Amino acid sequence: MLKLFNTLGRKKQVFRPLKDKVVTMYNCGLTVYDYGHIGNFRAFVFADLLRRWLEFKGYRVKQVMNFTDVGHLTIDETLHQAGEDKIELAAKKQRKRPEEIAEFYIKAFLEDSKALNLLEPWKRPRATQHIQEMINLIKKLLKRGYAYIAKSGSVYFEVKKFKQYGKLSGNPIEQLMAGARIEPNPEKKSPYDFALWICDPKHLMQWDAPWGRGYPGWHIECSAMAIKYLGETIDIHTGGEDNIFPHHECEIAQSEAATGKPFARFWLHVRHLLVNGRKMSKSLGNFIILRDLLKQGWDPRAVRLLLESAHYRDQLNFTLSALKQAERNLEKLDNLWTQLKQAKGKPNPKLRKNARKYWKDFCRAMDDDLNTPKALSAVFKLLSDTNRELQAGKVSKGDAKLILNLLEKFGWVFGLEFREKEWLGLKEAPPWLRKLLERRENLRKQRKFEEADRIRSELRKKGIEIEDTKEGPRWRKSSS
Repeated sequence: MLKLFNTLGRKKQVFRPLKDKVVTMYNCGLTVYDYGHIGNFRAFVFADLLRRWLEFKGYRVKQVMNFTDVGHLTIDETLHQAGEDKIELAAKKQRKRPEEIAEFYIKAFLEDSKALNLLEPWKRPRATQHIQEMINLIKKLLKRGYAYIAKSGSVYFEVKKFKQYGKLSGNPIEQLMAGARIEPNPEKKSPYDFALWICDPKHLMQWDAPWGRGYPGWHIECSAMAIKYLGETIDIHTGGEDNIFPHHECEIAQSEAATGKPFARFWLHVRHLLVNGRKMSKSLGNFIILRDLLKQGWDPRAVRLLLESAHYRDQLNFTLSALKQAERNLEKLDNLWTQLKQAKGKPNPKLRKNARKYWKDFCRAMDDDLNTPKALSAVFKLLSDTNRELQAGKVSKGDAKLILNLLEKFGWVFGLEFREKEWLGLKEAPPWLRKLLERRENLRKQRKFEEADRIRSELRKKGIEIEDTKEGPRWRKSSS
């Protein structure tokens, strides 16, 4: 039974979709004015992991992840004040059109997503391609008395009219009004009303609307696209914890005011990611772009595994040493995958029993609000037990087939593909290595195992693994 922590209500709840075996899910996507950083991709990897687990459990997931290519302001994070559009700002700096900026970073994002093995969503709508849907939604809000047109032609949502404002974030209008003071906007009835449509002749991107030429506010975009593709009530809405207020709170207000129906039944939010124990910031010099890591030669599988290693509602501290450990863990899994393909030992009923138990533990952890640390713990217990039995020659082809099947399932859920390690013979070894391998083999034939083990240890420190076979020693490079 799958339980998910619902920010709306702040507790774990049993998840059942509105329609049998079909899940509708909306993920707040990238604002395409720059490359995706690892904080962005933590949220996107989580959304992919959630989708994969739902599909593994037999659901069909209609996943929509948008591109914000207009309207996300540099200042609009807490108190609904207007600022400069992030994409327009990037366009001015790079002396390009906003459309060129968006197209360039959308292409880059899709490349990064492929590198991290993110499944392709059912729909990837762009805000600029859904202006009419936003205008229609604003018309409904005006008709129902939740919005008003200012003298400039800008349209604002009147927050006090929506009595449930604050139910997601815990920031009701009364609390906002009693808190921080902000400079009033003479266009607004209240400083806390937020823009649905902005009329600004200086803005580079403009569309015609009944109340004036302009562009949409950030919040209305997601509501319009989610409703168009998934309906007036959706099962799951995800995003980073920084989206809870004001973005998701405003989405709820405008969507439910327009339709009179609940907007999203489950809200799931990913905690902030730290880098070296501090909040990621360009000014601190710890701002990490995903593709920079990949250019440095890091395995994208290791990046993904590290992003999945902490529970999504816990902070994750991203460090290069943690990334290195993720690579080592992947190497262990690759090694196990390779050795199981070659297993020819005796049947091991106890190992099979333990393998099935660990898989149940894995599934139980994933059903508990996607508890990835516990799920990974079960996998590495399986790895440890299996390695021990492999060394003792107690893993048959049948045992190996069962465990390979479980590893394949785990790999699919976590978006990881395991690789068979290529072993090389003496002919492929460089002269210095061939000399040591031959010397070690002679020592083994003389039953001088202690001296032979010292050579193995020496080579391990140099990043070389050895496997002894009837045909002679084999070797391969290690990443550890």
